[in-house]
Amino acid sequence: MPDILTVLCPGDTASQRFALTLEAALRGRRAQLLTRLEGPLKNRRLLFAVPLEAGGANSGLGPLLAFLRTHPGCLAGCVGGVLVDGPEELYTKSTGREIVLAACLAGCTFPGRPLVEATGSLQNLTVQARNAGCSPEEALRLAAAGVVERLLDFSPPRRRRPRLLALHASSHATSNTLALWSRCRKRLEAACDITEIGLRNGTLVDCAGCPYTACLHFGEQGDCFYGGVMVQEVYPAIRAADGVVLLCPNYNDALPANLTAAVNRLTALYRAAPFARTAVFAIVVSGYSGGDIVASQVISAMNMNKGFWLPPEFCMLETANDAGTAAALPGIDGRLERFSRNILKQLTGGASA
Repeated sequence: MPDILTVLCPGDTASQRFALTLEAALRGRRAQLLTRLEGPLKNRRLLFAVPLEAGGANSGLGPLLAFLRTHPGCLAGCVGGVLVDGPEELYTKSTGREIVLAACLAGCTFPGRPLVEATGSLQNLTVQARNAGCSPEEALRLAAAGVVERLLDFSPPRRRRPRLLALHASSHATSNTLALWSRCRKRLEAACDITEIGLRNGTLVDCAGCPYTACLHFGEQGDCFYGGVMVQEVYPAIRAADGVVLLCPNYNDALPANLTAAVNRLTALYRAAPFARTAVFAIVVSGYSGGDIVASQVISAMNMNKGFWLPPEFCMLETANDAGTAAALPGIDGRLERFSRNILKQLTGGASA
């Protein structure tokens, strides 16, 4: 375990609650506190600790995000976690995923469930407090200490020959996203065992919010009340996979409906078999713009909620509209090569098949 933690705490003001939470998270640990990022921070364990003001404001957050977005590789080798505390009910999660996306594209790895957020009322911590038999304030401090422990302990799982699952809901005949994946897959097949599952057959039922005990019962059996392709194909494939690639055309600045339903249906499996040792990657193709919005949704759903670990530069973001145009984009072969190599590097650690 690293012997020191770097804490990036932008902004000029912080509440007493934030100060006490950060103190509890760092208790017994050596920490270096920074209020701004002025140069690369490589091979560090990083906690982004962000106190928000009214309206989700933080005077130092904009410059921090700008630095991360304009300095690729500045966080190479880092492992991160995020603590966000706000005085209102909004903006904590959106702030957290904005930080994770920028830091990940700058080279930072995130373990599963890297975000601890505190809304003004702490209503978002009601369940954790009830389960721990404590106050919401104490649940917040326990959660903050937990995310620090996870980021300090995290070591990416490595496989000599990784197993990769690709999930999509597109047509091979017209999809730019699938066209890019097919070229990526060719680069990976010699070194990975690859399974590809399409979710276009119309039989995928979305999660309907079964009671916790029912969901847990079915999950422990590797099952779900609604059955279908999720239970027959997706659950076994995810349990076997070292990495999952989501193939995400941008539909109205959102994930395709069937992919969203699949993510929702992972809840039953997640309750019984956490995904902490499974990586998530994505290929996002937008017809016009907004790829970062879809990438942020993947982070929220798969990394923050379901607990998949997030490798650095986890996603490939492209813009292409008419069928067939993605494969002809300037420089696309080089970007496909880098993305494919990164998948292999993250899953194997450099070991050859």
